[in-house]
Order: sequence, then C-alpha cells, then structure tokens
Amino acid sequence: MFERLDTLDDLFTFRLGSLLSAEHDSLEMLEDLQKAVERTDLKEVFAHHAHETREQIANVERCFSLLGKDPDDSPSPTTRGLAKEADSLLHKSDAALRDSVAVSGGLATEHYEIATYTTLIDMAEAQGENEVAQLLRQNLAQEEAARDTLTAMGHDLATVR
Repeated sequence: MFERLDTLDDLFTFRLGSLLSAEHDSLEMLEDLQKAVERTDLKEVFAHHAHETREQIANVERCFSLLGKDPDDSPSPTTRGLAKEADSLLHKSDAALRDSVAVSGGLATEHYEIATYTTLIDMAEAQGENEVAQLLRQNLAQEEAARDTLTAMGHDLATVR
C-alpha cells in the first residue's frame, strides 16, 4: 500500500497494518508452539494467548474501521523472522529443551508487540484518536500479561534440572 511514508498518519497507518500482520503471524506461531511443547500448563498458556490474539486482531481491524481506512496488510518481517527462528530452534533442540525454546520464542514476540503497541498508542493519542488508543491499550495489557506469564514459566524451566 505504501511505497513512501510522507506523514505521521502514513507512518501510523503503515505500522498499524504491520501490527495486524504481526498478530496474524503470532497466532500461527502460538498454534505451532502449543503443538511443540510437552507441559500441559504451557499448552494452556499458548492456547489462551491464541484466543486473546484473535481478539487483538479484531481490535486492530476495528481501529482501521474507526479511522475510516481499509485494513492494511503491510508485512511484518520481524515477527516472521522470530517465528522462523523459534521453529528452527525447536527442530534443532532435544525434546527436553523444547518447552524452554518455545517460551523464549513466545517472549521474543511479546516484547516486539509490546514495543509496537506502545508506539502506536502514543501516536493515536497525539492524533486525538482516543477510541483507537483504548483498543490498542486493551491489546497491550494482554500482551504484557502474556509476557509476565511466559517470563515466570521461563524462570521455572530454567531452574528445573
């Protein structure tokens, strides 16, 4: 959609579209991670966040609607790269390490999404798009909760011998 970004609105719309793609990439990754892990509690965490990610996709699509714009599907090379890295590590790792690898991959994606949501919230507020900012804040809260859960599980996995 964009060959060149000339305004803050262009940048915001591009980043919002990239975020939409990122959420779709993340959903696919979460489904893959859920299949790859052994621990039931970790499977549940990934399944729960996949459900939240579907809600987040709907929220981002709603943001486009509120802005009067068609959803843009600007690619997110970052999340695609993170998913590819996690998949590669899962295939290289001993079965006993897969849960740790999955947590690490999930955390990498959460951190990227948190940074993106934070930036977009600031931009939406600066443009007076308070309803858009609120939807993005809802998604950010879910991403932060997922990060906290995965961080705790990563600590548990790191101390298991």
